[in-house]
Amino acid sequence: MSQPIETYGAGDVLLVVDMQNDFCEGGALAVAGGHALVPGINAEIKAAREAGALVVASRDWHPIGHVSFSDQGGPWPVHCVQDTYGAAYHPDLALSEDTIRVSKGTAFDRDAYSAFDDTGLAAYLRGRGAKRIVICGLALDVCVRATAKDAVNAGFPTRLLARLSEAVDPQQRRHCHAELSSAGCEVVE
Repeated sequence: MSQPIETYGAGDVLLVVDMQNDFCEGGALAVAGGHALVPGINAEIKAAREAGALVVASRDWHPIGHVSFSDQGGPWPVHCVQDTYGAAYHPDLALSEDTIRVSKGTAFDRDAYSAFDDTGLAAYLRGRGAKRIVICGLALDVCVRATAKDAVNAGFPTRLLARLSEAVDPQQRRHCHAELSSAGCEVVE
């Protein structure tokens, strides 16, 4: 089993971004290396739970005919359609029943990249006493980046677990790290 990167405590939130079948190898919008992240993310989930931290898992949860799909004029192939295998979390991801699941991109006419986009997540986390957010998942250069920036903008000290986040375009990795650092997110290599 992998060892966790982070040390968690009460008031911490582990936010696992979009670890869904469609974003892992074999999926409609696969990110190379997505599957390989699962053991490390599971170690983080276990460490967070044992420390009493909240575990949140975001997911794309698109309706059929979503505006982001290429057949609707959007930039992406059809992916993460509600109630399909592709939209399900990776089967080896260790999410328990008490994991807070956040669905985004649920409106036909609006896309959402961040777990904070029209979800009420920031207010919910403040209400639960969240003090710090630790982020990992897919994809670094799309939803992870947007989520980390929104976490910082919402006033949460935010850390990105870089080794547990892969990019659609691996050449964007360094740029994303620099952008997030400039935005106030701590990037942990």
